[in-house]
Amino acid sequence: MASRGRPRPGSLQVLAAVLLLAAASAAAAGSPGRPAPGPPLFLPLTRSYPNANRLAGSLRRGLGEGAHPNARMRLHDDLLTNGYYTTRLYIGTPPQEFALIVDSGSTVTYVPCASCEQCGNHQDPRFQPDLSSTYSPVKCNVDCTCDNDKNQCTYERQYAEMSSSSGVLGEDIVSFGRESELKPQRAVFGCENSETGDLFSQHADGIMGLGRGQLSIMDQLVDKGVISDSFSLCYGGMDVGGGAMVLGGMPSPSDMVFSRSDPVRSPYYNIELREIHVGGKALRVDPRVFDSKHGTVLDSGTTYAYLPEQAFVSFKDAVTSKVHSLKKIRGPDPNYKDICFAGAGRNVSQLHEVFPAVDMVFGNGQKLSLTPENYLFRHSKVDGAYCLGVFQNGKDPTTLLGGIIVRNTLVTYDRHNEKIGFWKTNCSELWERLHIGGASSPAPSSDTGSQADMSPAPAPSGLPGLCLIILYFLFNHVYHMMDNKK
Repeated sequence: MASRGRPRPGSLQVLAAVLLLAAASAAAAGSPGRPAPGPPLFLPLTRSYPNANRLAGSLRRGLGEGAHPNARMRLHDDLLTNGYYTTRLYIGTPPQEFALIVDSGSTVTYVPCASCEQCGNHQDPRFQPDLSSTYSPVKCNVDCTCDNDKNQCTYERQYAEMSSSSGVLGEDIVSFGRESELKPQRAVFGCENSETGDLFSQHADGIMGLGRGQLSIMDQLVDKGVISDSFSLCYGGMDVGGGAMVLGGMPSPSDMVFSRSDPVRSPYYNIELREIHVGGKALRVDPRVFDSKHGTVLDSGTTYAYLPEQAFVSFKDAVTSKVHSLKKIRGPDPNYKDICFAGAGRNVSQLHEVFPAVDMVFGNGQKLSLTPENYLFRHSKVDGAYCLGVFQNGKDPTTLLGGIIVRNTLVTYDRHNEKIGFWKTNCSELWERLHIGGASSPAPSSDTGSQADMSPAPAPSGLPGLCLIILYFLFNHVYHMMDNKK
């Protein structure tokens, strides 16, 4: 799906093509033939909502007795610089460390290969298969595209702004950090031989694919029976960032709102959006506008929200009509016609006094209430000014909701029950209040090396690490797009 014509400087506008085995993986989601689910896999990420305390108690009850405390987490966030969350993943024996963009719209995990002749300079050294005693190539077979020598399976991803990734498929031990309860697992991943465009120039090493598909890290772990068929993301708020990710099931708060997500209709994580209300009034658009093509798609690799033309114009006009006290100004980048307003002040917690509330109503009648930080971003050149983080999705009829929509919202992708849940909370403080733990996973067999100048910032004092898996996340403002099946 297309979004804005060109990426902002330093951003990654990705629209992946060629979704391998998408139909098979969609049919496999929630299959009763899968092994019994294993323990949930917690991945800590990084303003005050009382819900954080309540969920902490729920999680402790849901996970049962006997959990052990884990190490503290260090997180780093910057909404306007890189445009993505990254997590640390370890591949091989001894483990080699990588910073991967967490992407629910991608179906393959890949890192640059040592043999790559056209890969950029990224955060960490390239993966060296020869240095891993447990690496093996995925040999050519009838279910994959083979290399020219018919020896090894290959993959390729094409992107809307003309960037691409291609390489060979390998299998190795994947480790999730020293605090993970889940033991290291063998998994298939892409070893890049070529990158172009933003994939070449980005700082992150590669992509961690959480979408639906046999190459997805989620599908691989679920098929092994080591986690249940669910994962959750919780993104921190404006100017704060951070948060947490959970691979595997977790207790749902009693007031979490859900929307059905249909894996048969689309390989993407879709929801049934029926109405958008601005300041308590529904937009005057046909509800079917949110239900064309793939429907309304939720994608963690996209930063902003993108609406079909009719819905965008109505949303823009509705918001503008509610902010008479503000001055409309130009956006920070002359290449884009951003809709920005000056005079709102710097205090994010008071934006609701100036900007209207926005509600998203699902097909089942449940409603997700958004605050201004869920549809605005700071103007980088004018103090106290904000711009709409909702844009027209070109001529594409798809509604695409990126990370901005779910700031300070726990989002549970319950793939087994074919639904997605939303629960407003303080994602930056939520995990500080959790005192849960789990059995320590085997530590990587050797020192993973320094993280140089991109080490995540130290966690706030007193922040306990989450059990079951450590990840370091960097959240920024790109509008990375999903794998686009051609």
